[in-house]
Amino acid sequence: MSDSTTKKVFSVCATCSVRCPIEVEVENGAVKHIWGNPYLMGGRHLCPRGTAQKATQADTERVQHPLIRDGERGSGKWRKASWDEALDYVANKLKDVTDKYGGESVVLGDRGGPFTDLHKAFIKALGSPNYFNQHATCSSSVHNAHNGMAGQRRNSVTYDWKNCNYTVLYSRNILESIGTKEAKDFVDALERGMKFIYTDARWTYTAAKADRFFVLRPGTEYAFNLGLINVIVKEKLYDAKFVNDWVLGMKELVAFIEPYTPEWAEKETGVSAKEIITIAHELADAKPSVILHQGWMTARSANDYYFRRSIYILYGLLGAYEAPGGLLFNKNETHCGFKPLRKFVNLPPKVEKKRFDGIGWKYNHLSPDYGLGQMLPYAILNEDPYPVKAFICYRFDPLSSFPDPEAFKAGLMKLDLLVSVDINFSHTGWISDVILPEAMYLERTDPVIVKGGPKPALWIRQQAVEPRYDSKPKWWIIKQLAERLGIGQYFPYDTVEELMAWQLEDMGVKLSDFNEKGYVELTPKQILFNRKTDLPFKTPSGKLEFVSSILEENGIPSFPPYKSPDPPPEGNFRLITGKIAVHTQGTTLNNKYLNEIQSENRLWMNSDEAKKIGIEDNDLVEVSCDGVSQTVRAAVSDYIHPEVVYTLHGYGREIPFQTRAYKKGMRDNIFMKGLLEVSVGGNCPIAGCFVRVRKA
Repeated sequence: MSDSTTKKVFSVCATCSVRCPIEVEVENGAVKHIWGNPYLMGGRHLCPRGTAQKATQADTERVQHPLIRDGERGSGKWRKASWDEALDYVANKLKDVTDKYGGESVVLGDRGGPFTDLHKAFIKALGSPNYFNQHATCSSSVHNAHNGMAGQRRNSVTYDWKNCNYTVLYSRNILESIGTKEAKDFVDALERGMKFIYTDARWTYTAAKADRFFVLRPGTEYAFNLGLINVIVKEKLYDAKFVNDWVLGMKELVAFIEPYTPEWAEKETGVSAKEIITIAHELADAKPSVILHQGWMTARSANDYYFRRSIYILYGLLGAYEAPGGLLFNKNETHCGFKPLRKFVNLPPKVEKKRFDGIGWKYNHLSPDYGLGQMLPYAILNEDPYPVKAFICYRFDPLSSFPDPEAFKAGLMKLDLLVSVDINFSHTGWISDVILPEAMYLERTDPVIVKGGPKPALWIRQQAVEPRYDSKPKWWIIKQLAERLGIGQYFPYDTVEELMAWQLEDMGVKLSDFNEKGYVELTPKQILFNRKTDLPFKTPSGKLEFVSSILEENGIPSFPPYKSPDPPPEGNFRLITGKIAVHTQGTTLNNKYLNEIQSENRLWMNSDEAKKIGIEDNDLVEVSCDGVSQTVRAAVSDYIHPEVVYTLHGYGREIPFQTRAYKKGMRDNIFMKGLLEVSVGGNCPIAGCFVRVRKA
């Protein structure tokens, strides 16, 4: 007779920014397997990253206990500390800083997403307006583009793949990166007969599924869209009723688009005018059941903002908002007749101080929801608009994700206090004063969130196993720091059960309601707004603004002339980066299972260009730029644009404690010098980097 005990725990993955709902199979107190939540994922499917997290939970190379720096910053010298000592150290330093310079001298940065309420509440309770996340190197341009046109962020809408008839993806490698459920829904739509057009600078597995695939020079996707818009406008292929009811700025668009003909777009993109005209007509025939994916990692060029605007212009012309097979507005608990889920960020008093990054006083057209993390080193070094003396980095690694890490590091080194709260070691953690080890997501319960969508629900991340090391959940860490700093009243709980009960109190939902499926459904069927009267555009006009009031009021044109992307200097290539299904950038590279599958990145380059400089597939090559050089294996391909080289982001880790990932492959962001800039969309132009390549 077996004495083993088994159980299943519903939770939410934290391996990447999708945060898939999961079912954790636990046997004798240990993780046996991680599946997708069958009630929400359409089966038990999950990506390799998610299923491999049992290896992270067991990893001896995680941060195992609080660490206090015991040498120069970056020396790798640490001493083990108790939680009381580490928290006292952080709280005393924060108190010294805020007493001398004010609460605004503290900045908090994280990865963003739905589980950030406690972080935002904590920094606000300190009297600081300075929260930002990693979107300046990811999705700021697309978020701000939609905000400027629709008054809402990109994630205020979702894609109705089940009913979509036609889609265009722009470098959105949907089958190799990010979301398992979305990839499954996408494949199901293809099998149903959805038409699919794909553009990218290189071949991908997603491209292999396309009806038509175009290799474009990075930055010319905007020209491709302008050609489509020109045809749709001139031939009056748009949804006239939707445009008349919901669009402002059509007259200005008609005037702007006049010179951007399909023939002009052909010269810019290499896609024939005939193809562009055909795609425009196919889109019009399929409207409103069309999806033109706005993108994930959209920090590419300084002009990226206007390309993302052009996507939303096409959505408006084709009447795809709140249409079956198009863009559906996300609904929340209030649309289902519930009172709002309580948020901790609403408890501290409003902070009237300026933001360190200029949003709200210098960059009035950009959303404070994401901030401009690229401005942090400048604010520290220049003390402009005031001294910034402390940075709390929550499960986030700016020195890996932002361009020009040496320039970023120069700012961080001047801080009075640098704290990392993380599961794994990071480049930023390596130069921190204190590392506070968070329990990984299988070992902790997090606050309840509202998962918006056509059928909104409450989701919960539940603890499946006990913490393996001396790590703690964030609700406990934040509460402990708050009590030491005299702001504990804004965190009215002592246990996570009390925390969640407080969140749910006004909704009449109990914790036991999550037991059956791991979530609480708030409505039995989809909610759809009335397309004639109720579309929730939150602009001043209440409409979709092709001519954006927020841009125009700040002296920024809605329709500036198109600017062709600069070609690489002679003998150089534009460096572009991307993702893969096996890894979440650099955060999973030291995972035992995933590292075995892909431990190094390679440098993709065009076959003809490689031949010119004597490089063959798998040769070791030297990549150099502005005094920086690294070596990496070449991946030679016919299906990549000759002006570019491509690599996976996040490799070349320089943290000795991560022995599996240490110095494996090439670190891409160190080549991106001088790109800690604020583009019009708030993004860093990370594809503005040119490198030389030679055989090593």
